[in-house]
Amino acid sequence: MTTSRPDPEDLTARARIRDAALRHFGEHGFEGATTRAIAETAGVSPGLLRHHFGTKQKLREACDAHLVKLISRINEQAGADTPASGMNYVAASMAALGPYQRYLARALTEGRAEPVFDAMAQMSEQWLAGLDERRSDPPFADRKARATVGTAMALAVGILHEHVSRGLGADVSSQEGAHLLALTLLDLYSHPWLSPEEAAAYRDALDKTRADTGATLRSAKEHPDE
Repeated sequence: MTTSRPDPEDLTARARIRDAALRHFGEHGFEGATTRAIAETAGVSPGLLRHHFGTKQKLREACDAHLVKLISRINEQAGADTPASGMNYVAASMAALGPYQRYLARALTEGRAEPVFDAMAQMSEQWLAGLDERRSDPPFADRKARATVGTAMALAVGILHEHVSRGLGADVSSQEGAHLLALTLLDLYSHPWLSPEEAAAYRDALDKTRADTGATLRSAKEHPDE
């Protein structure tokens, strides 16, 4: 897989402030992190931080924008690579996002990092569009719903980083752990736990339960005294 040149912005004081913010937001959360401590870690004055970003909120938005740019580059590289390099791509993706896992985990559980989640979900939709063309059976849910839930499941690996690493016997942010995670994901995606027939049966059961529940609720509204 080819590698891209570093973003010129990553060599600037602005980037040092951003990287320090990613660290502090990850360790202390948005409310607990202070611009003074972030500036100290970045080796700049609080005034220079305000010059570049203005407020702590704007600084957090810059952190999200940086991750969206990184994820977009990884996605573009995946589209340019051959299928044979897919394994290396998955491992490289996990390694690239590894330094930001603590920030992502903290921000996502705080209900923040919306642009990051939305960007990943949109990219998932693009991948699903190609996969849907090869499906022989119609999906149960629309593409956006599947992309949203799939993104949440993928991000859960980062949020549960320590538990997943313990279960795999290797840190998922390391080269060995990322490779093992990629193998495991490939196996899970290529060998579904349910056959199409079993999935259809479960779907019918869900539809029946939903219909029965709806009928019960309607009856309760129509006959409140019974």
